[in-house]
Amino acid sequence: MASSVVRPLQPGIYAPIPTFFVPETEDLDLPSFSSHIIRLAKAGVRPLLAGSMGEAHHLTPAERVTLIKTARQALDEAGFTSVPIIAGTGSGSTRETVQLSVEAAEAGADYAIVICSGYYAGALAGNKKALKAFWAEVSEKSPIPVIIYNYPGASGGIDLDSDLITELAIESPNIAGVKLTCGNVGKLTRITATVSDPSFASLHPRKNPYAPFLVLGGFTDFVLPSAFVEAHGAITGLANVSPYAITKLYELSEKSKKDTTLLPEAQRLQGIIARADYTIAKASIAGTKFLLEKLYGYGGNPRKPLPPIDVDAGAALWEHPHTVELVRLERELSGKLQQ
Repeated sequence: MASSVVRPLQPGIYAPIPTFFVPETEDLDLPSFSSHIIRLAKAGVRPLLAGSMGEAHHLTPAERVTLIKTARQALDEAGFTSVPIIAGTGSGSTRETVQLSVEAAEAGADYAIVICSGYYAGALAGNKKALKAFWAEVSEKSPIPVIIYNYPGASGGIDLDSDLITELAIESPNIAGVKLTCGNVGKLTRITATVSDPSFASLHPRKNPYAPFLVLGGFTDFVLPSAFVEAHGAITGLANVSPYAITKLYELSEKSKKDTTLLPEAQRLQGIIARADYTIAKASIAGTKFLLEKLYGYGGNPRKPLPPIDVDAGAALWEHPHTVELVRLERELSGKLQQ
């Protein structure tokens, strides 16, 4: 499935795509998966497969390959041939992470995103040398550029600091960015002070010239402030629910840097989206899938042992003022842009 088409890694909004399952069997629901990816692509949101939202921990290596091939075919058939695919390839060992990265590339992924397993977090969390060696080796051996995935909540509390991430950016030319699901805006600011400096690209060129080092938030509650310190957007689960609203926020945030008359509207959207992100993120994967079912007719449940959202909790989430306000904004923007 791999091709010679160049699909640059660009600033913007990316969504970690949920993996949908057939209710009776828990087999992959590929039609819903394909439809969802195209729905987001039409709104300008690019896909990340087999991440935390995609229940990567519940997928076999063969299923990861199937998802990548299915996504590439769906995007190409819909005319989105230039939209890149990022695939999660983090695993328990460095060896398997490299192997999964190779398999992802062969299946058609353009970039890999890698988290460090938290199973041995007690031995790794305070060992900067070991953590640095992990991403350095994976990126060196991966046939596609690698994005660092910093998510303490999914890696046993392992939280990379800004110095370590910056060192990897400087020293590992096949590392193409970082996703900060730690939500630390100060860390984001410190990293961008180095990698977004105009001299960085010439002093530390990437192995792949189409894969610059991007600094991406893991939530949408700081898209606007991150734009003003020259970060590059977000990889966010909320983009599955409200792709038009979040891409509009990103676009306004970028334009506001040159045209401050746009700032009040960007601030208004940021407030709506930040409140919704805070509320919906607490419902995690099951909550996002529940909202997709309500909005678009597909979503289903997570793969066991993850439980579905409680019926009462789902109703409360759907009726929450923050959700209602976001859905209203999304419908308003999507209606205007699709006319």
